[in-house]
Formats: sequence, structure tokens, C-alpha cells
Amino acid sequence: MKRNSNWTLPAVILLGGAPLLGAVGPLAHDRAPTFQALPEGVTAAMVTTGKELFDGVAVCYTCHGPDGAGTGLAPNLGDAVWLHSDGSYPALVKQIKEGVPQPKESIIPMLPMGGAQITDEQIAAIAAYVWSISHD
Repeated sequence: MKRNSNWTLPAVILLGGAPLLGAVGPLAHDRAPTFQALPEGVTAAMVTTGKELFDGVAVCYTCHGPDGAGTGLAPNLGDAVWLHSDGSYPALVKQIKEGVPQPKESIIPMLPMGGAQITDEQIAAIAAYVWSISHD
């Protein structure tokens, strides 16, 4: 018997089978940061730059995973649970700058600036990005 694959996928979706195909919503790494009601002094450009740094030269993604979704090495930064601060923008700047020498849940400490050679301006941008993914 020959199967007509041209209509199979649309029929499955039309009949409500999209969750069976994995279409249950965006993956964490597909999530865009929010730009609404940013903290005082934070701009949308800082958030965009922070994402580029997070996924690039600052290597934050190495421990925190794509878009801060968390790994076995470091916690999820995209939820509302904060282990070492109150999650405010100034607290995030401080935490990135100083690191987390004695993590509560992670298996390794976070070095100051994640061990990367980044500037205060870059730290501010990364904090803006992390704030944006956790306050949407």
C-alpha cells in the first residue's frame, strides 16, 4: 500500500496532534528576551548585547546552557528562582562581577565574571540579558 505523505502532517496537526509532533511551544533557546519594563538604566540594546556576550566571548552558556536554561553545572537563569540574590538588576551585576564561590545547588563555583576577561560595561549588558529572560 502506498502512503500519501503530502497530507499526513497537515492532517495530524488539523486533528489536534501537534503536541505529538513536539510542537508544544518554543524551546528555551528559541525564547526571545523581553524588553518591556526594563530596570532603570537598562536599554534594549544592552539586552541584545548581553545575549551576544552570554552566547559568545563571556562563555556563560558553557555552564548555564543555551539562553540560560540551566545544565548540570549551573542553574536555570530563565525562571523566577534565585539562589544567591534577589534577582534584581543590581544584584545580578554584583553576582556576575564577584562570582558564586559557594553555590547552593551547582557542583562547581562560578568564578568572578565567569572566568572570562570582560569589562564592567559587558557585565552590565550580560546582567541586563539575564534579567530580561527571568522577568518576562
